[in-house]
Amino acid sequence: MVQPRAVGRLLLAALVVAFAWTVSARAATGILAVGDFGVGGTAERDMGAAMRGFESTHPAAMLLTLGDNDYTESPTAFHSNWTASFGWLGGAGLSVTGTLGNHDVRVNGGRYEFDELNMPRAYYKRTVGNLQLFILNSNNVSATQTAWLKSVLSTSTARWKIVVFHHPAYSCGVYRSDTAVVRNWVPLFERYHVDLALSGHDHNYQRFAARNGARYVVHGGGGQHLYPLQTFPAGYPRRVFGRSIHGFLYLHAYDKVLRGSSVTRAGNVIDRFSIYP
Repeated sequence: MVQPRAVGRLLLAALVVAFAWTVSARAATGILAVGDFGVGGTAERDMGAAMRGFESTHPAAMLLTLGDNDYTESPTAFHSNWTASFGWLGGAGLSVTGTLGNHDVRVNGGRYEFDELNMPRAYYKRTVGNLQLFILNSNNVSATQTAWLKSVLSTSTARWKIVVFHHPAYSCGVYRSDTAVVRNWVPLFERYHVDLALSGHDHNYQRFAARNGARYVVHGGGGQHLYPLQTFPAGYPRRVFGRSIHGFLYLHAYDKVLRGSSVTRAGNVIDRFSIYP
């Protein structure tokens, strides 16, 4: 027979564990990320609905775009498609952070997207919770932008540093490495302890092993036609997971671990990863 004191201790222990889990969950910073999604029509609305459904049970503070937010090259169509697909964000309490892709800059350098995607300029930094995001414009890997990146990375004291740009440093689909990114920015990622680099452009999902502390994830499966995966060249970091599939990313950052999930449009998690300081 279990004694009353033993029962009380068990209940107390259970309450402590439940409380600790609740505090930990509340302390997490959640981000949804999607790339190459701006196709309009049913495909974009379906992606917006899928992300809305997922967020209802996996809270996020922000939606982050990985570029190619608009394939229509029409400011009017972009506004209409964005509102129809992601107009729910404000009501759900999510902010927006946008990144420019190669399709976005074809009209006025992408400036028509700035207001909708909460962009102060083509490259900038943003802090949410214990994460600091460094949003880059990989359409123009200039000396000025590279100097800015070096300055902000070297002075950042954020728990987690995430760089975001459209053209991947490493990719094994239709596209390969962006040589300008690898030459100018990858050394800074490694020198200043970037935890995660997020990109789109290749219409699939790829996750690579860490190289000198930096981890690279590509997800361009937001709605445009998919690209097949190919064998990665020698000299790349090892690809640990890849899938040609539509979907998005979910990041949730705690103080001692940054977790990520690749989620399909149907809401299924196909890959998970964890990053520790």
